[in-house]
Amino acid sequence: MSCGEPHETDCSEVLDHLYEYLDREMPDSDCEKFKEHFDECSPCLEKYGLEQEVKKLVKRCCGHDDVPSDLRSKVMGRIELIRAAEAAGAEVPGGQAESEAGGESPQAPPPSESVTGRKKYA
Repeated sequence: MSCGEPHETDCSEVLDHLYEYLDREMPDSDCEKFKEHFDECSPCLEKYGLEQEVKKLVKRCCGHDDVPSDLRSKVMGRIELIRAAEAAGAEVPGGQAESEAGGESPQAPPPSESVTGRKKYA
């Protein structure tokens, strides 16, 4: 998407990195460029406002679910194994660390064909 107006930061770049901006996962200098872009580009500002509201809605509706303690323990154990391996200069293969953490290696199910011929994931 582009509003057709010339900007220092292109509309497509802003929209490609919109969630990084919303989640504050970009350097301050980039945030400032994006803020300037939103100040001068109403289509991008509108898209930003819409995505910001969607994010708030998701947080309000889905943000209260507690993580099961066994899942939290497995994830934290996996993180500790990776950090220990990195500190020792070793590479932790996915399967080895998972078995040491007491879990199984999660794998996505294979895609299957839907009625329309498009791949779908179960």
